[in-house]
Amino acid sequence: MSFETKRSGAAPDAIAPDGSEVRVLCRAARGSMAMFSLPAHRVAKAVAHRSVDELWYVVAGRGRIWRRLGGEEETVELVPGTSLSIPVGTQFQFRCDGTDALTVIGTTMPPWPGADEAYAVAGPWQPTA
Repeated sequence: MSFETKRSGAAPDAIAPDGSEVRVLCRAARGSMAMFSLPAHRVAKAVAHRSVDELWYVVAGRGRIWRRLGGEEETVELVPGTSLSIPVGTQFQFRCDGTDALTVIGTTMPPWPGADEAYAVAGPWQPTA
């Protein structure tokens, strides 16, 4: 692999399986990064990942995320500066509770393999995205 430099565009590159807008950022042999956003007052679909661990960093907006893995379950507030992990197999769902879009930088390890990576699960909220 060689160096990579990217700028995110105004329009999303894709819509994630959870319904959020995705802007693809850089990728390396062992991980990939994307910026995703959920419009004001929207709720993403609940999903889990088959093979990737994910790390999030909230850059704008506010909301909540629900996560469940094995016997552990929690819902936490998402505000700028919040960082969290989503280990492989974790069921999760997030929502934007503010008037501005919730924007997150996410890194997956290994790199995001494609649309079949995420699968639907039952979450605590009715999705609107």
